[in-house]
Amino acid sequence: MFKRGIVLCLAICIFIGTVTLAAGKLSRSVIAEKLIAQIDFSSWIQKFFKVSPNNKRVAYAAKGGNKVFMVVDGNDEKKYDGIGPPIFSPDSKQIAYVAQEGNKKFVVVDGKEDKQFDDIEDLNLIFSPNSKRMAYAAKVGSKWSVVVDGKAEGQYDSIGIGGLIFSPDSKRVAHVAIIESKWIVVVDGKEEKQYDGIGAGGLIFSPDSKHVAYAARVGSKWSVVVDGKEGEQYDAIGGSTFLFDAIGGSPFLFSPDSKQIAYVAREDNKKFVVVDGKEGERYDDIGAGGLIFSPNSKRMAYVAIVGSKWFVVVDGKESRKYDGFLDNSLIFSPDSRRVAYGTRVGNKVFIVVDGIEKKQYDNIGSPTFSPDSMRVAYTASVNNKWFVVVDEEEGKQHEHIVTIGGGRIIFDSPNSLHYFTVKGNGIYLVEEAIK
Repeated sequence: MFKRGIVLCLAICIFIGTVTLAAGKLSRSVIAEKLIAQIDFSSWIQKFFKVSPNNKRVAYAAKGGNKVFMVVDGNDEKKYDGIGPPIFSPDSKQIAYVAQEGNKKFVVVDGKEDKQFDDIEDLNLIFSPNSKRMAYAAKVGSKWSVVVDGKAEGQYDSIGIGGLIFSPDSKRVAHVAIIESKWIVVVDGKEEKQYDGIGAGGLIFSPDSKHVAYAARVGSKWSVVVDGKEGEQYDAIGGSTFLFDAIGGSPFLFSPDSKQIAYVAREDNKKFVVVDGKEGERYDDIGAGGLIFSPNSKRMAYVAIVGSKWFVVVDGKESRKYDGFLDNSLIFSPDSRRVAYGTRVGNKVFIVVDGIEKKQYDNIGSPTFSPDSMRVAYTASVNNKWFVVVDEEEGKQHEHIVTIGGGRIIFDSPNSLHYFTVKGNGIYLVEEAIK
């Protein structure tokens, strides 16, 4: 498996007139390049850098003397004794984070401080999908509660890290809790059966918000529980016995139509995909971030490993074997007909689209399809210069293209896209038109 290093840098607001970047199959022009933020790299906290879901805003934490503060779209917020990573609301309009003053912690939303608690878990701070609600895990004394819309609910010994979620319709809430060494899932305030363990990050709602699933341990065995019903038992779901390999952010997933559930299981040191109880081919491993349904729910793809070779399995058919795979790069097109992913042979990396290997580069980013499924775009670099490739046409070169903290290429239409670049100490929003 290969990783691509990302180093940020940044600069000044500047508007650029139309400049043709490529000729031949298509022509691309940069229609705007404007400064979003400037960063003092001597004080910023890189791991707390975050890009908004619409890829048009940025936030990060920075140090100032003995204090830390959040910088949102280039503007400094209030300084605190401690600070947690920022999160944007799904609509990108709000930003929240956990702050600390003395021995008290509280959530800050758009600069406004919420109620103080003895502790708040940073990784359990979430917005609802419709951006209208918020929830987090907070501690008073020795007990933890879930705070939903400002109201504390329940008292537990602990709340599972990453185990607090809203349903897709934003109406329901579920979380993982621990009571006297026993693990439970709480759905809409109702506690389900107690288990010896609940999989880290493995609690999910179905897309229609009607079903809840998670991986639970009884003794030394694990099974997927859907609406309270336990499935087949295995040595592990996803990865190791206690900590799951993140497959698309979860050891399992529902199909977009909510009618199927799939997950990775391990038995006898072999891993395989289980779809609605039916076991697939057994492999040495299943690659991280590589189990997906197509948007129409009729197809499935995942990354498998045998020995030192990696390959993609699409609809049960294995691709050519490669030396490595780009994590979380496997995607279907919006119309479900096409497949793309990043892979490696030797020290060269490249994108594969519909089984066809594209040009090799020093580094690449994950591919993305245009809304009409016709175009494929991704970041690439040669000799430390980065650019966006669209349908094999290379665009303007940049010092760097931001791909950390959620930064990515976003198609605004079949013929336009935007992304963040780096120039000096400035982050710029670059917008391109395609003809």
